[in-house]
Amino acid sequence: MSLPPNFGQAFDLSSLGKPPASPTSPTIAAGKVVTKENLASDFVELSMTKPVILLCWTSRAPHSLDTLAILDKLNKEDAGAWELGSIDVDAAPEVAGALQARTVPYAVALVGGQPIPLFEEAMTESDIKSVIVKLLTIAAEQGIGEVPEEKLEPEEIEALAALEAGDLVKAEDAYKRFLARMPANPYAKLGLAHTQLQLRIVSLDPAQTIAAANNAPHDIDCALSAADMEVATGSVEPAFIRLLALIKTTSGDDRSRVKDRLLELFSLVDPSDPRVIKARADLANALF
Repeated sequence: MSLPPNFGQAFDLSSLGKPPASPTSPTIAAGKVVTKENLASDFVELSMTKPVILLCWTSRAPHSLDTLAILDKLNKEDAGAWELGSIDVDAAPEVAGALQARTVPYAVALVGGQPIPLFEEAMTESDIKSVIVKLLTIAAEQGIGEVPEEKLEPEEIEALAALEAGDLVKAEDAYKRFLARMPANPYAKLGLAHTQLQLRIVSLDPAQTIAAANNAPHDIDCALSAADMEVATGSVEPAFIRLLALIKTTSGDDRSRVKDRLLELFSLVDPSDPRVIKARADLANALF
């Protein structure tokens, strides 16, 4: 199925400008309206017993309204398994700011009072449904709600089987086909990025790889390999610092190459991780 132009793109809030002086936006009857007054009492508190999904949208970004409609449909189909909160960023900018929304549509879940970023781009209904299934599974593991019956995509099943068998090349191929068919699916993106990271480091010695990069800090190939190894072994902050330092001393294609790898490594870490948040800010400062 082909997607409309720019369907998978988020809408930058900074490009929206100020809302019209007089209210001209239609009332959107989907989910429960979130305000700064009821965010804690009606949604954070509810998330102790039921997963909550909050969506930031604006009538000036039609694809964000499409996402809201999809979530409303899925919410009804799931018969109360989770709660939907609706945030018009024009009417409630304080709430959008509190949730660190930089784009619309922007969806964040609340589970046990804790925020979990879900997505910040328009996605197909099947992709959003897959995200919700994963969310409900995470919530159930924390004793909130029940484990849903999860249906994996055929390519995902194939990839997981290949990983189980230790065949990274076959797993990469399956994830590539998964992503080609569902370009906005976050699990296709994450699975491919994780598999490709494993492919890059499978034949490397951890200590030698990091030592080589430390001895030649301006060698791009050595730095990329060391950063891969550091992220794979959980040392994400040194990896980010290493590549950020290289970005500051390179230009042109070399800088783009390092930046692209850094962004890929960001995708392998929880976006709410303080180390990722700081590194993203440092990257913006280094580039602009």
